[in-house]
Amino acid sequence: MQQKRTLIFLLVALIALAYRAIQPPPPRTCGSPGGPPTTAPRIRLRDGRHLAYKEHGVPRELAKNKIVFLHGFASTRHDTVITVNLPSGLLEELGAYIVSFDRPGYGESDPDPIRTPKSLAFDVEELADKLGLGPKFYVFGYSMGGQAVWGVLKYIPHRLAGATLLTPVTNYWWNAFPSNLFTKAYYKQPAQDQWAVGVAHYLPSLTYWWITQKWFPTSSVVEYNPAIFSQQDLSIIRSSNFSKGRENQAVQQGESESICRDMIIGFGAWDFDPLKIDNPFPKNEGQVHLWQGEDDQLVPAMLQRYLAQNIPWIHYHELPGAGHMFPLGDKLNEVILKTQLLI
Repeated sequence: MQQKRTLIFLLVALIALAYRAIQPPPPRTCGSPGGPPTTAPRIRLRDGRHLAYKEHGVPRELAKNKIVFLHGFASTRHDTVITVNLPSGLLEELGAYIVSFDRPGYGESDPDPIRTPKSLAFDVEELADKLGLGPKFYVFGYSMGGQAVWGVLKYIPHRLAGATLLTPVTNYWWNAFPSNLFTKAYYKQPAQDQWAVGVAHYLPSLTYWWITQKWFPTSSVVEYNPAIFSQQDLSIIRSSNFSKGRENQAVQQGESESICRDMIIGFGAWDFDPLKIDNPFPKNEGQVHLWQGEDDQLVPAMLQRYLAQNIPWIHYHELPGAGHMFPLGDKLNEVILKTQLLI
């Protein structure tokens, strides 16, 4: 009997240890005891959370073109790629104001443990209202931030003057993708990324454990594996100082509510499909542009082509030889901005 009790005790202890191992620690919220300090201007949202933001270009009260920018995976408000390598004085010439913000859980924005594509769209709307951007504004998003623009197009199209998606991450499980296309794109990824996005989709509660464990390779993006970058990307990374020295700021409140939450949402089950979104500009009062690198090793161009071919109101631009980092290259951002602002 004693031996049986000992075995039961050991089993319970092992289960408890295993459960504890997969549970993420609570986030180190900015401004809380022991948490990182707050250094950026922030707005307070309807539910009490805060969003940290950064402004570029002309003063917002003088701007004729107002843009909200959504940063990519493992990034912050500082990583406003659309402002890189712009000619001096261009934003003034365009009358453009750009506000970038830390998406929830990143940088100095409070985590949102119940974040969804819909809630983030309303965060964008509330940020614009708190900053007085007026009834209409543009939205730009890069990579995982580009993916988030689909939610903005779905839930607050009436607030948009236009939208630009820069190599937006695609969710392999969007229902509209044909199974053969899904399979081809999914298995084109490195094996470790197939596992990483699969865990985020099928076993989201294990995402934090999978990303932080040391037994198996995790996500190529999290590990910053050079193998996932194109030749153009590697050249840009070598020559650019963009984001260097700020890598830890993105996850300073913890990986769980930043990169892990991003993966769970990005590759989870959505309550809408981008191919079923109604035209946000039925009277041609605005435009939606999608820019994609042909040689992007992170986001398959084949999936973007399918979206562009099946969404008639998308203006699709595929860049020959370009990778995922193309906005950090020379002079292209001027073209992207002017194309959206119809100049």
